[in-house]
Amino acid sequence: MNPIRVHVHGANGRMGRTVVDGLRGHAGFALVGVSGRSDDLGAALGASRPQVLVEFTLAGPAPAHLRTAIDLGIAVVSGTTGIPAEEVRVLGRAAAERGVGLALIPNFALGMVLLQRFAREAARWFPDVEVLELHHEGKQDAPSGTALDTARRIAAARGGAPRAAAPSAQPARGLSVEGVPVHSVRLPGLLAHQEVWFGGDGQVLTLRHDASDRRAYLPGIFLAIRAILGRRGLIDTLDPLLDTNPTG
Repeated sequence: MNPIRVHVHGANGRMGRTVVDGLRGHAGFALVGVSGRSDDLGAALGASRPQVLVEFTLAGPAPAHLRTAIDLGIAVVSGTTGIPAEEVRVLGRAAAERGVGLALIPNFALGMVLLQRFAREAARWFPDVEVLELHHEGKQDAPSGTALDTARRIAAARGGAPRAAAPSAQPARGLSVEGVPVHSVRLPGLLAHQEVWFGGDGQVLTLRHDASDRRAYLPGIFLAIRAILGRRGLIDTLDPLLDTNPTG
């Protein structure tokens, strides 16, 4: 089988450099092009002619990057967070109409995907829950896209009303995301960490995921690259892919 042709946009960033290094060492992929945030992406894609664009940039310019690839008929795997929900819906419709896949994933760490799966199950039995996310001091968004996504999925799965006081009445309790308090920490020495606490009568259930190296995201990114060529339109989680595709 021929390797999948991949172009990386945002290749000068910390995550972009990690992806480039990982692709270069993987026999299943051919790195055919790289570009920086300020480069002309349309021209770069025209020169490299990839099957898949991998994009890690910033929420402001990212929708234009994704639309450029979609309009060219190129599938997209993006880890950029903070894109407004309406923009995501528009991009998903555009990808479906063009007949290409768009994977817009807040976190590619397979451990985090499993944490979210476990959290949805726990939320059916423990409606009282809070989320804590901790990241390095350079992370621009707070809460993180992963924490927001986790809270929304918990809220959708929750089996009953929480007994805890509403965070809106107690600001120190964190930002309320669909009724789930979310707390953010930004400190040097951290990379990416998340805890979900579920409380019940006489017991606490804690789920935690720690990413100590950006290479933790590569298996999930590789999984998304392989899967997106067989998709049409938007996918926003790796969860269903875990049961159908090998990693590595």
